[in-house]
Amino acid sequence: MNIVIFGASGMVGHGVLRACLLEPAITRVLVVGRRPFDITHPKLHEIVHQDLTDLTPLAADLTGLDACFYCLGVSAAGRSEAEYTRITYDFTLAAAQAVSCTNPGITFTYVSGEGTDSTERSRTMWARVKGRTENALLAMEMNAYMFRPGYIQPRHGAVSKTPAYRLTYSLTSWLYPVLHRIAPRHTTTTEHLGRAMVAVTHPGTTDQRILYSQDINRLGA
Repeated sequence: MNIVIFGASGMVGHGVLRACLLEPAITRVLVVGRRPFDITHPKLHEIVHQDLTDLTPLAADLTGLDACFYCLGVSAAGRSEAEYTRITYDFTLAAAQAVSCTNPGITFTYVSGEGTDSTERSRTMWARVKGRTENALLAMEMNAYMFRPGYIQPRHGAVSKTPAYRLTYSLTSWLYPVLHRIAPRHTTTTEHLGRAMVAVTHPGTTDQRILYSQDINRLGA
């Protein structure tokens, strides 16, 4: 399989990239980002592209793909709804349209989060915007899966780019086994998330289009 990953440098993207590089069925992994990547691997290929709202210059590179793992995202803290919408909705839809146009039937996975509002009417801005993004992706002609993890424990060197999240993880990582035992339906790891994304590329793995932590853990076990 040939895979493209958006957001591979983030915490979630790190777990997904690792799963792809370890998966024998995946022979080529293309990473698209706005900054150079610092990992080398025989399977790994990289494109640096600044304007993620316009991927038309990459049309030739985005052909022959079996799946797109979209892991790019930011915290809504301190951002206006317009700025957050541009990154969360506009960037995501631009990627989905670019890969689906040249790869009919492609599998597209999107990481939103537990609490995302499919009605798009939530008072919480991020939940409303992510709900709108999910709905737009599910309406497109592709095999789209929405991943809604709750608490994600970083594994194998994955690090959050958000300072507050990094601090939280550094202070609470030792508590994860207890947290997972108490709330298994709301906790997962970057390792399980990455393996679950790879799993949904195989036909017949699941009929669910919206996957929560318990589903992610089952598919990524």
